[in-house]
This record gives sequence, structure tokens and C-alpha cells, in this order.
Amino acid sequence: MASAPSSSARTYDRRMPGGIDLHAHTSVSDGTETPAELVAAAVDAGLDAVAITDHDATTGWREAFDAARGTGLMVVPGLELSTQLDFASVHLLGYLVDPGHPGLVAEMERIRAERLDRARSMVERISVDYPDLSWERVQQHTTPGATVGRPHIADALVELGHVPDRSAAFQSILHWQGGYYRPHEAPPPIEGVRLIVAAGGVPVIAHPGAAGAPRVLTDDVVRRLVDAGLGGLEIAHRDNRPDQVPRLRALAERYDLIRTGSSDYHGAGKPNRLAENVTEPDQLARIADRATGAVPFRG
Repeated sequence: MASAPSSSARTYDRRMPGGIDLHAHTSVSDGTETPAELVAAAVDAGLDAVAITDHDATTGWREAFDAARGTGLMVVPGLELSTQLDFASVHLLGYLVDPGHPGLVAEMERIRAERLDRARSMVERISVDYPDLSWERVQQHTTPGATVGRPHIADALVELGHVPDRSAAFQSILHWQGGYYRPHEAPPPIEGVRLIVAAGGVPVIAHPGAAGAPRVLTDDVVRRLVDAGLGGLEIAHRDNRPDQVPRLRALAERYDLIRTGSSDYHGAGKPNRLAENVTEPDQLARIADRATGAVPFRG
């Protein structure tokens, strides 16, 4: 379990001039770079701040803090919590949570265990038609304690030559209509929002305008999430459909929500590049002002 930065750590500076990318993954979940490598990549990209938002895990925070020391980079500790509504995944970015909060720890452990069972089940199904795929081979593409999921199965399929890259795997063998898919169990988003708030964090809906998302994230659902403590919407994201962006901006205006922009960087795991979308400094300031669980760490 990661520990939060101490209260003596430098907090957010509203005069921060550089780019702020609030959604990036490491090998703790489904990114291809370690937390230290992600920090180096963020520095190389000229970012002033980057958020570590691994799926259902906070264990990469400490390595990222240590790697950031002396670089001037701000690391915003966070996570991406899995939730589900009407059989559709709704991901919640939780910024500046207390990583030791008992309810959050218990839910993340439950989700990771369920993801592991789901991944094993999918590998069993796929191996009937692709016998060279094994659970042992998939594990070779994970790190100890990582949140295991479909991206790791995709990496094994790439290595075996069945697909050229992760994106192709998700569009074919791992697609929900591909015949091997198994849905996973996750709490409803309203419970996820309440859990992040209880842990002192600020919940933001990840890529709320992506294909399929508007079907479940209706205006009424967003209103109920706001009532439960939702803090913001990730508006600048490559997966948000252009026709949805004006709607998301209008919702953010209506409910005075924080507006973020992010890359959703996964290293070599996705084409997304660090700093391709960024967050305005005043919006990160709102997150820092609202959170009580942890503080940003300035290297």
C-alpha cells in the first residue's frame, strides 16, 4: 500500500506555467512503464505535473515520488476506480485520496481479485482456439501485484503473433462481441463517487463522452452523481466524441464541475501521448483545494 505525501510536502502553486496531464498509467496496472519510467517520460515531455492513475491501485505512488525528487515535476497521486452501470464500464478518476482508507482499500482489493478471475476465465476460453496462449504467458506481461486485465492478455496475443498490437486485440479477440469476453463485476458509479469522497479524494468521470458512454451517463445520472459528490468531468480526451464535448461543457457549467484534460497515457500500450490534452492550472487548484486525503508532491 502506498503512503500519502506528508503534509509538509509542497502543495499546488497556482502560478504553475507548464502542462498538466491528469491521467496516466504505469505497470502497476496496464501501462508498459514503471512509475519511475513514467516520471522520466513526463519530464521529457515538458510537463509540469502528471497524475498517476492506475486502475484500482495506489501502489505506484511511492516509486513515482522518489523518481520525481529533484526534477521539479509535480506528481498528483490518484487512481482510476472501476465502476459499472447497466453492464457498461464507467471509470472514475479519484485524485488525492487517502490510500489507507479502509473502505477504499477493501474495494480495490475486491475489484482486483475479480479482475484476476475474469482474466483467467477469458484466457481459458481463448486458449481453446489459440492453444499457444496460456495463463503463464499472460503473467509474463505483468508485474508483481499489478491489476491484471485484458491489456495483459492482449500483450501475450501480440507476442504470439495473433494480433499486431493491443488496439487490434481489443477490436477482435478481446472485443465484447468476440466470443471470449466475460463481463466483470464492479460497484455502481454512485457508490464509487461516495467511496472516493469518503477517502478524502475528488472524483472525476474519465472520458465521459466516449463511444457508448452517453447511453448510460445521461444528464439525470450525472445530476445524481453530482449530488453524491462528483467533482468533475474529463472533457479533453481523445476518446470523447466531438459531438459530446459541448454537452459535457454545458454539464460542467451547470453544476460548477472541475474540467480536466488528459492523455490517458499507457506507454507503448496505447497510441496516446503524454500532454496531448492538458488541464488548466486553476482546475488542478480546485482539486487540491477540495481534497483532504493527500496532497500533490513536488519533486
